[in-house]
Amino acid sequence: QVQLVESGGGLVQAGGSLRLSCAASGSIFRVNVMGWYRQAPGKQRELVATITRGGSTNYADFVKDRFTISRDNAKNTVYLQMNSLKPEDTAVYYCNVDLLNANLVRMDYWGKGTLVTVSS
Repeated sequence: QVQLVESGGGLVQAGGSLRLSCAASGSIFRVNVMGWYRQAPGKQRELVATITRGGSTNYADFVKDRFTISRDNAKNTVYLQMNSLKPEDTAVYYCNVDLLNANLVRMDYWGKGTLVTVSS
C-alpha cells in the first residue's frame, strides 16, 4: 500500500552534483521524518541526512557543507542535493520514511535504493 520511488542516481565526475528524489505514495495519513542513508560496497549502512516535517535537519559530519536535504510535504517527497561529490560518496543511497499509515499505524519504509557512482 505504501511505495517509495527514488530517482536521480547515476554516474558523475568528482566535484559534480546530483539531486536525489524520493516520493512516498499510497495509504499514508502523515509522513513524519524522512531521510537518506547510504551503503558503500563492503561497508555498513550509514545515515546521510534526515529532515522532520517542520524542516529541522540532521546531517552526517562527512556531508556537511556539501549535501542539502529538503522536502515537499504536499508531495510527500524528500530530496537530497549533493554537491562537490567525492569518489568516497559512491554508494547505494536509500530513502527512509517514517509515517503513519491510513490506519494510524506507525511504519518505517525503505526505498529500493539508487546507485550513485562518483568517478575520479
